[in-house]
Amino acid sequence: MERIEQEVRNCLDILKKGGIILYPTDTVWGIGCDATNARAVDKIYQLKKREESKALICLVSNFKMLEQYVENVPETAYDILKYAKKPTTVIYDKPVHIAENLVSDDESLGIRVVRDTFCSELIKKLKRPLVSTSANISGQPTPQSFDQITPQILKGVDYVVNLQRSKKSPKPSAIIKLGNDGLVKVIRK
Repeated sequence: MERIEQEVRNCLDILKKGGIILYPTDTVWGIGCDATNARAVDKIYQLKKREESKALICLVSNFKMLEQYVENVPETAYDILKYAKKPTTVIYDKPVHIAENLVSDDESLGIRVVRDTFCSELIKKLKRPLVSTSANISGQPTPQSFDQITPQILKGVDYVVNLQRSKKSPKPSAIIKLGNDGLVKVIRK
């Protein structure tokens, strides 16, 4: 736990200054920043060479934080997340208090309540959601382990977390879109 706490401190300093980090999530390795900082979000789009029309997701530490950043969390979301067997990102309508360049054109945003200890501690200490996007250039395969991350990504971030580097994660999260109209659509299983 001491190593986790040290890595959290290292990341907080970078994130509060608008930097971007490379970190292990409850799924694949991710590139992240403070989800309320539009300049930091721009840095991620530039590093990934990703069009801003392709939305990123963010991570929150618990349901209480989720409710602070989504205008109306549908009741269905709680059931889906409570019974999900794997990490699940839910796309919600009308996110609030988030960097505008993080919100997609249809005014929705994918948010995942994390289960990973490091991510959860980092988000709690940051007191804000954390952007999470796979650690690859847009269009290239998602790295399934730290050793598959390209030098371009490693050199492009302000800090690389020194945890879980041998972990293999073959799949990103499931993605479900929940509309305020009650419509549920599975985007990725």
